[in-house]
Amino acid sequence: MHRSESFGALTPGAPPAPAHDAAAGVPADLVLVIGASGSGKSTVARLLAARLGRAYRDADEFHPPANRAKMAAGEPLTDADRRPWLNAIAAWMDQEIAARRPAVVTGSLLKRAYRDQLLRGRPGVRLVYLHGSRELIRSRLAARQGHFFPAALLDSQFADLQEPEPDEHPCVVEIDQPPQAVVSAIVSLLRADTSPDHPPTGAAAIGTAPTEEPPMPPRATGEQWQLRHGGQSAVVVQLGGALRHYESDGRQLLDGFTADARITGGRGQLLVPWPNRLGGGRYHFNGQDLQLPLTEPEKLNAIHGLLRWTPWQLLARGDDGVRVGTTLFPQPGYPFQLEVFAEYRLGPQGLDVAVTATNVGDTAAPFGVGQHPYLTVGTGLVDPALLTVPARYRLRTDEQGLPTGQEPVEGGAYDFRTARPIGDQQLDTAFAGLERDGSGRAVVRLAHSSGLHGIDLWLGEGTRYVQVYTGDTLPEPERRRRGVAVEAMSCPADAFRSGRDLITLEPGRSHVLRWGLGAWETSGEAGAAVAAPDRPTDNEADRQ
Repeated sequence: MHRSESFGALTPGAPPAPAHDAAAGVPADLVLVIGASGSGKSTVARLLAARLGRAYRDADEFHPPANRAKMAAGEPLTDADRRPWLNAIAAWMDQEIAARRPAVVTGSLLKRAYRDQLLRGRPGVRLVYLHGSRELIRSRLAARQGHFFPAALLDSQFADLQEPEPDEHPCVVEIDQPPQAVVSAIVSLLRADTSPDHPPTGAAAIGTAPTEEPPMPPRATGEQWQLRHGGQSAVVVQLGGALRHYESDGRQLLDGFTADARITGGRGQLLVPWPNRLGGGRYHFNGQDLQLPLTEPEKLNAIHGLLRWTPWQLLARGDDGVRVGTTLFPQPGYPFQLEVFAEYRLGPQGLDVAVTATNVGDTAAPFGVGQHPYLTVGTGLVDPALLTVPARYRLRTDEQGLPTGQEPVEGGAYDFRTARPIGDQQLDTAFAGLERDGSGRAVVRLAHSSGLHGIDLWLGEGTRYVQVYTGDTLPEPERRRRGVAVEAMSCPADAFRSGRDLITLEPGRSHVLRWGLGAWETSGEAGAAVAAPDRPTDNEADRQ
């Protein structure tokens, strides 16, 4: 299964230790560091070699002059070009292993066949994969000077990239952190991974191959994957990759569900390949008239996508993070193929979530995405809770819940740009024109009526709308107005028909939706913590 994007950083390890201490528990043979050009392989591998007290070689040194000339001219190498290069690396590795000289070597090695040639028959070689988003690597290449690999070849690299599979037992580390932190994470993983038959487990970190766990009794939502960081905990479930639970310092912050309960009201669910509603389930795309099943039959809508009731696969797991994924295969009404991944990570600032979809089919696909958590601040009903929604517009809807227009919120019943109690107002409302801070995030805040604690839901990359729902129409009366659903969305309802902010995902392209949760508490006077986030200037605001 292809992974196209990622987010967050492994929790940095301890400061670098002396080489003889760092090497303790690390396999004695070679460490092979791989990744796309621009991922920082050379810098990380040099630091890793120094920390372990080992020799270092860069696989680029083994390229014959003809290969270097082709790359400098912007020409991708062929498999035939790489054959003598791989043979030279393999010969050097055998020489070092035979002489019992532990070393660190680095190279792109994007294709599985290349890695197989170097790993097969060499059980002591440990594989480390430096993983980063295309955008991050592109920015690094653009800033680099004096290197023979031009940034223009990046697309060819990602076209060739076949990410390591579990049977290669890779140690996977994210690169969007300082090089010393990357090295600390690698050392931690290598210590845990002392043989090719025992991949890292537990605290080793997210990014490693999933590990076998004792069998659990069947649950209504399948396997339960718990994350912990400091006083925080979260639970992600196998059914739909949904977020079931989040708490911080003993406070429940999601109106979620138990492991043995069915999911109702869309709680915590991932909404792919469209969020919200699609009128009549009918749409026209690229010359095709398509009909989806009506999953909200009382309103004649198709609702919340196609993956909510699909078991998702565990791809990587650590104490504070999990990566899950599934494939959306072509089917009636949606004859397109996507690979979809969700990464959940707990850190000092709270829970970060990234949902990535990649079109692995051969035709363009219509696409939208969202997620549906319900927030709570312990007020029982949501009425006294203080709500802040930094948005300039709200979408008007008809009796089917489909947009009919847009209007400014200023001065009206839907103006929550300054915190105020929800009261008896019923919300099932999409907001647009999100006002973002300097980091590009829009922050929806739900605060306790005391103003002393609450939960922020931030909307990052890929989010253009947020739906706020007070649960007044939930089928279980006892669940109504017990939490506020705050749904990050890439597009509004009915986007497959209206085309409004609909994403056309071309073959091989990916989309990422990022959002997160952060609890807060203040010991100051009541109300001091609930002011709306700082307003951006007009040129920072989300354009509609």
